Amino acid sequence: MDFPTILHLMGVCTLLLLLLLLKSDEVYSNSDYLIGLGSYDITGPAADVNMMGYANTEQVASGVHLRLRSRAFIVAEPHGNRVVFVNLDACMASQLVTIKVLERLKGRYSDLYNENNVAISGIHTHAGPGGYLQYVVYIITSLGFVRQSFDALVDGIEKSIVKAHENLRPGSIFVNKGELLDAGVNRSPSGYLNNPAAERSKYKYNVDKEMTLLKFVDDEQGPVGSFNWFATHGTSMSRTNSLISGDNKGTAARLMEDWFERKDSVKMNSVGFEDNSIPRRISNIIPSLSDNHHELLELASSFQSPPGRPTSRTSSIARRVRGALSQVDKPRFVSAFCQSNCGDVSPNVLGAFCTDTGLPCDFNHSTCGGKNELCYGRGPGYPDEFESTRIIGERQFRKAMDLFNGASEQIKGNIDYRHTYIDFSKHEVTLSKGGASEVVKTCPAAMGFAFAAGTTDGPGAFDFKQGDDKGNPFWNLVRNLLKTPNKEQIDCQRPKPILLDTGEMKLPYDWAPSILPIQILRVGQFVILSVPGEFTTMAGRRLRDAVKAVLSGNNDFGSNIHVVLAGLTNTYSQYVTTYEEYQVQRYEGASTLYGPHTLSAYIQEFKKLANALISDQTVEPGPQPPDLLNQQISLLTPVVMDGTPLGVNFGDVSIDVLKNATFKKGEEVSVTFWSACPRNDLMTEGTFALVEFLKGKDSWVPAYDDDDWCLRFIWSRPSKLSSHSKATLEWRIPEDVTPGVYRIKHFGAAKSVLGSIRHFTGSSSAFVVA
Repeated sequence: MDFPTILHLMGVCTLLLLLLLLKSDEVYSNSDYLIGLGSYDITGPAADVNMMGYANTEQVASGVHLRLRSRAFIVAEPHGNRVVFVNLDACMASQLVTIKVLERLKGRYSDLYNENNVAISGIHTHAGPGGYLQYVVYIITSLGFVRQSFDALVDGIEKSIVKAHENLRPGSIFVNKGELLDAGVNRSPSGYLNNPAAERSKYKYNVDKEMTLLKFVDDEQGPVGSFNWFATHGTSMSRTNSLISGDNKGTAARLMEDWFERKDSVKMNSVGFEDNSIPRRISNIIPSLSDNHHELLELASSFQSPPGRPTSRTSSIARRVRGALSQVDKPRFVSAFCQSNCGDVSPNVLGAFCTDTGLPCDFNHSTCGGKNELCYGRGPGYPDEFESTRIIGERQFRKAMDLFNGASEQIKGNIDYRHTYIDFSKHEVTLSKGGASEVVKTCPAAMGFAFAAGTTDGPGAFDFKQGDDKGNPFWNLVRNLLKTPNKEQIDCQRPKPILLDTGEMKLPYDWAPSILPIQILRVGQFVILSVPGEFTTMAGRRLRDAVKAVLSGNNDFGSNIHVVLAGLTNTYSQYVTTYEEYQVQRYEGASTLYGPHTLSAYIQEFKKLANALISDQTVEPGPQPPDLLNQQISLLTPVVMDGTPLGVNFGDVSIDVLKNATFKKGEEVSVTFWSACPRNDLMTEGTFALVEFLKGKDSWVPAYDDDDWCLRFIWSRPSKLSSHSKATLEWRIPEDVTPGVYRIKHFGAAKSVLGSIRHFTGSSSAFVVA
């Protein structure tokens, strides 16, 4: 064979090899890892339950803006260690939830997944159902423990991990990071300014602007997901919002997952329209039903609103949009937007202003004429909180998309982890000062006066204000009715004036945690620090730098170590400030439970974990946190029964669209149905609301559901004691909608006086979208 022929064959072989490696327009390297991702619905009760975050007794759930999900990834060595990271569309993790999830995992997989290698983290949305934490102070406004909220989380977390486990396949992980400048501002700048000037000069901004993203790539199927960490509060939705929502991070996740599925489905469906495809995702290939508007109106007029009718429990699951899109041979793309050191970071980037004058709030105290109630932060969509949520979510999504598309640094190396419990109520910390050392202690948990002042994202009430290091005789008197702190506690917490001595309040059971988990997860050169609270910007920087300094001295890690801080993980213990920020006693300092040396304790113990990691040493498990499930008290009344007026069915339309109605892109369609309490069935992995598209002459295809930004499910009853209720479904028609004939559908479940549950559905009259 001549030389040119050999060269030609070599070229053909090389081309074939490249084609085999090519997936979704990218080339991926083989990896020694198994990767698996999973996702499951954790929305919980959409009625009657107080929302977790703002501690506002009047903020009670009454519908769904976006569904909440648990998203998990597992990375495993084929015959070695593995780690699990779970990101929750919830305000924070809960010790009790973590305990029960681990019990279930042990029942399924023995010791494969345990407290050492499983991390469960919350995005800090303030628009999810509360009542799932076990300590008294966190469930007062929810009228105690809410079993439905708790069960939805435990079930959903377990199922998301099971899905990730079942999806484990050979794959690679890539990391990328970049700056996102316009999604967070410091809401306590006066506290930040109390940090040493030399330290502040090392940083360009007073909040962290860097997003770090992991891209997961299946060796055969291509990209299967991404997780990123970025610090900004889940408070784009205000303290008056009553619709369940993942806030800006939940929005970003929905946008990212839909972006990838749309991109993927266009490639896969380029030959035409399939029966179960979703119009908006492949609208460029759907043939127009008719260019004649009159014909569309005639077609729509043939579908008038029918009476509500019984249906099966699974009907809403079968009709949900993303259920229709699922592929048997490929797991769904999972994208999580995780929380980091967000303690003093607000998404309300326009700043804080007085509602009475429109002027900026007082810099040091965030008050207006001495009142904190009038000082509110403004989001980029002000005065529309939904628009602010969308904008901040979209900014995170777009940065994540850029990082995802550009990720090229491959994660390589060992998988490892370390975990321990620390009693923060009395932990000794050794401080080094100028060559000398001093031993100090943390304190039993306590909240300061400025805690009650709230923040510019959600102000408090009465005469409390941020920056209060003196207290008030009247509120001291009120405090003492619950628990009078002793001199040792007062001195330990100084300069915090104690409003609630929660760490020493034990009736009817513990008011606050004392034993907290800390954890390090390692995947190659990527390290996650799992912390059970909200670290401020500078507190997070100090912890990351301290751990990175320990790890960088080890040759196994190399020079390019990526360290991220995962906030609100495994349990919740409020805030962690620097020692200097604590002295100012703004909200974050007043909410740093264990005194001025809390951060130093974290740094000391995380350095121990990091040293154990690089030296391959075990660590003591520490004291176990309590399981208080059997002591929980619930004062939330159950659903007694649902009813309708005489002659009305559940699912009947109360307010329909106008006859022969035509709507344009950007307009709102609203339909109201006779309904029942959403607590009767959470519609897990289903939907309360659906927009259907008419394909052909008689086939209705699911187009949008209550996990879509544009469709809202709003539930109401005339009074708390009424058995009658209604559901209003509002569809804001997207700009990329496919023109044609549509209708709006509602799913619900009613409880009879005998306690049985009857599922029902109803539909609006059809209408035209031009």
